[in-house]
Amino acid sequence: MGGDERGLIYGAMSLVESLKNGVTLEEVSYKTERPHYPLRAIKHNTSWYSYRPSSALDLHEETLKDVKYWEAFLDMMVENRFNSLSIWNLHPFVFMIKPKNFPEASPFNDREMEKWKKLHQSIFKMAKERAIDTYLIPFNIFVSHEFAEAHQVAKENVYPHYYVPGDTSEIVKRYTRESITQVLQEYPELTGFGLTLGEGMAGMTPQQRENWIFDTYIEGMRLAGRPSKLVHRIPFSSTTESLGATSVELERLTRQAIEREAKMGFIDGPIYADLKYNWSHAHSTPKLVKVHGGEMFDTFYNPLPEGYKITYTARNEDFFALRWGVPDFIREHIAENSQSYVGGYFIGSETYIPAKDYFTAIEGSVDWDFAFERQWLFYKLWGRLLYNPETPNEVFKAFYKRKYGAEGESLLEAMSLASSTQLKIGSLYDSRWDFTLYGEGFMALIGDETQYISANNLINQPTLDPDYISVKDYVDGIKANESFGSGKITPPILIGSLEEDCQKAMELVRGIAFENNLSLQYEVADIQIWANLGLHLAEKLKGSIALQSYRKGLGDKHKAEAITSFTKALHYWDEIITISRPLYKDMPLTHSNGSSHDRNDDNLFHWALIRDQVAEDIEIAKSATIGAL
Repeated sequence: MGGDERGLIYGAMSLVESLKNGVTLEEVSYKTERPHYPLRAIKHNTSWYSYRPSSALDLHEETLKDVKYWEAFLDMMVENRFNSLSIWNLHPFVFMIKPKNFPEASPFNDREMEKWKKLHQSIFKMAKERAIDTYLIPFNIFVSHEFAEAHQVAKENVYPHYYVPGDTSEIVKRYTRESITQVLQEYPELTGFGLTLGEGMAGMTPQQRENWIFDTYIEGMRLAGRPSKLVHRIPFSSTTESLGATSVELERLTRQAIEREAKMGFIDGPIYADLKYNWSHAHSTPKLVKVHGGEMFDTFYNPLPEGYKITYTARNEDFFALRWGVPDFIREHIAENSQSYVGGYFIGSETYIPAKDYFTAIEGSVDWDFAFERQWLFYKLWGRLLYNPETPNEVFKAFYKRKYGAEGESLLEAMSLASSTQLKIGSLYDSRWDFTLYGEGFMALIGDETQYISANNLINQPTLDPDYISVKDYVDGIKANESFGSGKITPPILIGSLEEDCQKAMELVRGIAFENNLSLQYEVADIQIWANLGLHLAEKLKGSIALQSYRKGLGDKHKAEAITSFTKALHYWDEIITISRPLYKDMPLTHSNGSSHDRNDDNLFHWALIRDQVAEDIEIAKSATIGAL
């Protein structure tokens, strides 16, 4: 029995899963399920009018225009109990409608427009058939190039710009409001909208931004004449700047706006008030250390809200090529955030689209067509555990065993141990927006460039997790003969954890026979790459402690120790190259080149391409002097 259409689908899928795992019909017993969170959503960007211009995003366009891609993605979502799909780009309207009163805003002829409409209609129809809600989440304030040129307004508020002043002229406001109404009317299967209050709104106060949103989005939804759902993303700038900071005053203002919206009869509640979890790098510590812009205060849940729930966007800007899966980390995440006011999660990336497989270098028979299918465990863990955090690991092991037989027995444990390397990197190295850390490449934004994290950078970078101790603070404490207290994760403790987990992961996959199974070969290789990356980090930490100790005058022997450890770290990096070079192409990344709107096409990544930067640590140690930083 299903409590509704979605319950009926999930019940049927639960039965199918049991049968595939060898349970007979006679053995099927009665059970009851109830979702832990009401919202279990995917964040999915498009390549057209993408948030940032990049060849890494452009290359997905033809795949994203293929209905078969969306059918496969939605099938994956419903199988993994995700119940909402959010589609993001700067200005989606121009790809969905020809505005009745502003036809000059459209760059498409009637035939082209019909293709775009058919694509979006198919996505929303297939989602509805799978009981998946759909949200459009644009950015503000943006218009099409054609609209800006025709009316000589909003000249900067067009793709690919985003940190630009807000054009609040009446014609822009009317165009936005009417576009929202028309989209809701022409796409009755679209569930709702999401609001963002940051990009394209520089020069506006927080109150002016909320007023503009109310006069356009909220009024446009009202005029559509049908109920729709709403995601009101919590703004990150308490100033008139695009990149401001959080504040209690901003939270109070936003809460008042959301509570006002929740009382409107045409909004199908609850409203979801969304925040970024640990900014753009949720795969770090399960503790909520910061949101976009800084600290989160208690304004949204003290007193407890009525009419809305807080949700968290768990962004992944750290691993795009490598498979990942640490079930206990997700369970800890959920345990930290299961208060009555929490409504769920959005899972996804800004600088990566999981559509075209541009990673796989070996031509052969693999069990995936699209990029998201390579990351099957990532989606399965997040989706099933958001639905029921008590789902046991045996459920996920069963998927491995169905895919790979007896060889799949140890893969979940090995992947969990090896890919926890990402969580340790993310907890150790403080990060903020998208490009400030790229975990699987051990790279970060340093100055205006994304580059390998050198020993000097690692030593001096603060930690994200407050329980972690940086190399600099650790050596300072040793020199001052200070203790760090129980519960603190010092670099030596982290080194021990990395070595234990990664060596065990390597042992678990040693001897797995994958010669006749290319898909299994990739699974094993990703575990080995993560494990070698963890062992690389362990040696790099040893070398960094020794290097900083030498510089602080704690003994000449530390210089030789640093050189030895950095040499071992390079060895592990060479192991990564040996494993990955035959399997992975040079991969385009969306990363910073110092400009917010210039194209960045010279952005290929492979571990082999930055070996020289890795080796530079040895030279840094050789040339070190006492007292130098």
